[in-house]
Amino acid sequence: MIDKQHIINRFISYVTVDTQSNPDSDTTPSTEKQWHLANKLAEELKAIGMQDVSIDGNAYIMATLPSNVTHQVPTIGFISHFDTSPDFTATNVKPQIIEHYNGKDIVLNEAENIILSPDYFEDLHLYKGQTLITTDGTTLLGADDKAGICEIITAMEYLINHPEIKHGTIKVGFTPDEEIGRGAHKFDVKKFGADWAYTMDGSQIGELEYENFNAASAKVRVKGKSVHPGYAKGKMVNSLYIATEFINSLPRLETPEHTDEYQGFFHLHTVKGDVEETELQYIIRDHDFGHFEARKDMMLKLTEELNSQYEEDIISIEIKDQYFNMKEKVEPVMHIVDIAEEAMKQLDIKPIIKPIRGGTDGSQLSFMGLPCPNIFAGGHNFHGRYEYVPVESMIKATEVICKIAELTAIKK
Repeated sequence: MIDKQHIINRFISYVTVDTQSNPDSDTTPSTEKQWHLANKLAEELKAIGMQDVSIDGNAYIMATLPSNVTHQVPTIGFISHFDTSPDFTATNVKPQIIEHYNGKDIVLNEAENIILSPDYFEDLHLYKGQTLITTDGTTLLGADDKAGICEIITAMEYLINHPEIKHGTIKVGFTPDEEIGRGAHKFDVKKFGADWAYTMDGSQIGELEYENFNAASAKVRVKGKSVHPGYAKGKMVNSLYIATEFINSLPRLETPEHTDEYQGFFHLHTVKGDVEETELQYIIRDHDFGHFEARKDMMLKLTEELNSQYEEDIISIEIKDQYFNMKEKVEPVMHIVDIAEEAMKQLDIKPIIKPIRGGTDGSQLSFMGLPCPNIFAGGHNFHGRYEYVPVESMIKATEVICKIAELTAIKK
């Protein structure tokens, strides 16, 4: 039985350490402050009795729980990231504990009238009567993915303290900079040494995912000509208007706010500009690789068409692939998903098998030779002030880790 207060205390000790990553940095980790939690985690792994604990020069942490069976068992792994999103501040996180949630509005911050309401965030209805950990409304919480780290370490500690639970060799890995798309870039798959792994980086209890978006970024630059507006006729070229023409030429309903499930999108997330030059930054997403390639091609052809229309190369575009759908790498070894699904069923958790509308370290790791489905960590409303996690979901995720280890070790 996982001790509730123990997991609360551990989680709070993690989220109160600021580990926000920075996409504009070229170091690994991207922020010096990530080292504070990384070093703490390495020491904690040693303290609970893990073996071969290491932290490399880029803050990647690995550790081993040796097998306690004599027969041959696959080596499995569990992975989470310790950075938090640059989308919202993670400085001075003040978690609030809501015991026996009554199903009504939660006042996160009375002074600023910040309310976490089930009328807007309907998933709250799932957790009536449970214990929630929320923010104070001024920061994110960091359950993405410190909940996953908490669950992995608590599970390893539980297995160490309960040797009657039989398991093979288990590897754990904690990464920096996942939130800026670099979590797996310097992950040493060979050193990790697992046959397969699971990222504990999902949301709602029961989530089990082995499909994710194919992803690319697109940077569009539009050149204009700035001339005094009083003398501009026939001379000024306003890059802002041409950028608007580019934006409006893409399918308006194929955007994040109009799509779900397997539907892909173009997402314009940054616009910077003036008459002389405008820059548009997009992300391109689709689960289907053919559709993904078609989206990229659409943006390239639009660039060509507008340049032809204006009879000069007024627009340039740079598209970079970011990650691909791990389904291609996981489907040939679907037993690893089946084991996780069976673990949930044995713990009376209804598996929710669905595509990830995003990416995880697991997608990149799968293409690096480590098949890596994703399992729920329990948090909701990631990357913002309304983030929360039910403690009971964290306990269940911890139990799922232990059960996967147990099922993997059953002698065939």
